[in-house]
Amino acid sequence: MVFMDLSPPPAPPAATQPLYRQLAAGYRAAIEDGTLRPGDRMPSVRALMQRHAVSLSTALQLCRHLEDEGWLEARPRSGYFVRRRLRAIAPVSEPDSAGRPDPAAFVGIHATVSAIVAEGLRCPDALNLGGASAAPEHYPTEALKNAALRALRRNPELLTTPGSPNGNPAFRAVLARRALEAGIRVTADEVTVTHGGIEAVNLALRAVANPGDTVAVESPTFFGLLQVLESLGMRALEIPTSPSSGISVEALELAIESYGDIKAVVVVPNLQNPLGAIMPDSRKAALVALCERNGIALIEDDPYREMHSRATPPKALKAWDRSGNVIHCASLNKVLAPGMRLGWMAAGRWQARVAMLKFAQSRHNEEWSQLAAAEFMATSAYDRHLQRLREHLREQRERMADAVAASFPATTRLSVPDGGAMLWIELPGQLSSRRLFEHALAAGIRIAPGTMFSNSARFDHFIRLGCGLPFTPALAAALQRLGGLAHALVAEAGDNAARAAAAG
Repeated sequence: MVFMDLSPPPAPPAATQPLYRQLAAGYRAAIEDGTLRPGDRMPSVRALMQRHAVSLSTALQLCRHLEDEGWLEARPRSGYFVRRRLRAIAPVSEPDSAGRPDPAAFVGIHATVSAIVAEGLRCPDALNLGGASAAPEHYPTEALKNAALRALRRNPELLTTPGSPNGNPAFRAVLARRALEAGIRVTADEVTVTHGGIEAVNLALRAVANPGDTVAVESPTFFGLLQVLESLGMRALEIPTSPSSGISVEALELAIESYGDIKAVVVVPNLQNPLGAIMPDSRKAALVALCERNGIALIEDDPYREMHSRATPPKALKAWDRSGNVIHCASLNKVLAPGMRLGWMAAGRWQARVAMLKFAQSRHNEEWSQLAAAEFMATSAYDRHLQRLREHLREQRERMADAVAASFPATTRLSVPDGGAMLWIELPGQLSSRRLFEHALAAGIRIAPGTMFSNSARFDHFIRLGCGLPFTPALAAALQRLGGLAHALVAEAGDNAARAAAAG
């Protein structure tokens, strides 16, 4: 990254606006004419204060104004940088939150998801753009290997000794300390280690609900949650969810008033899967309060939070919990090592029941991987890894969004999230995501069709694309092919509609 020392500083326009806006206009002009290029570092806040003889407040307002307009991005502990300007493309449409939701029957959802997964597995050489993890090279393989070897040397009997019931104490202590960044205050004794995040959510559901009970979920939502609910014999109540602000608290409140028998709410408040939404703090606080007032367990699935690209880390829902009504579930699968399958949970007032269910369901986790992760996460190397991961993913999201805007049909819509490794793409209404999935697979490309993320057909014209792979020429070519297939299927649908109209 290059520090651009503009000399002389950009000349502000006539003084008809606040000073910070006048200065921002000059820097915006410098970006537009290429003096400041994408990736260049802005002068620091201190440098701006000295250069323009302004206060700290004015310098911060200048940067935040350019950030709000999309010209700059803030990177944690690094300052502000010129943001890559994306091709013009409309954001994903907002959901209708006014209607009364209907509980969806779970019959067949497992079969639908399983069929799509099975089709993909039959083409192992296809380029997988349907996942939500980063590429292996984005994880600290060597550091984790060395930490694992040191743990085994220190304790040669590690693999032949029974583990601790709720997880290794050192690992739980590190997790409790790291949780402070999310606004969560728990002790190591309140942490239960699980086999990935999916076991944590499974345990949380079993702790608060029974077969036949209704559970409110986001719509769209992670297909793995729908599979878990079906396997437990529970019913879903899909609540409209915004790509910009997360689950509709108003729609959920209406559903609670309408049904009155909702046992739990499951949400991904930070970088929601598949939308990528981060709930604003005011919405998080309102959601926690709503569930508390109505005695409804709030299950927070939070595996992506540390993949954010914001200067200030997003808070967990658990940060607003004062009664133990929020069950926080998290995972290291996406942020540290998919192969280690390490998850954890803080179950609040259900902690004792979760501990019993964990013992009955899977006993303890093996401790070797926990000790390796604990050693790495206790050092600044983990923070450096997260910073690199966030930067890689930010660049890959933006380049993929640019490629989609260039190659897909004109009415395609997408919103680029503030973190994570996925894009939620709204296709033209007449284009079936399942058909695009099948045609793409035949062309050697694997995507996740929108039909996987809901019990209804309302997301049939959406797809999720993973941004975890490095943006290589081969990936760019694959996105161009995918866009060409979308164009062809839209044209085919138009021809079919015209023939039907003529025949009618």
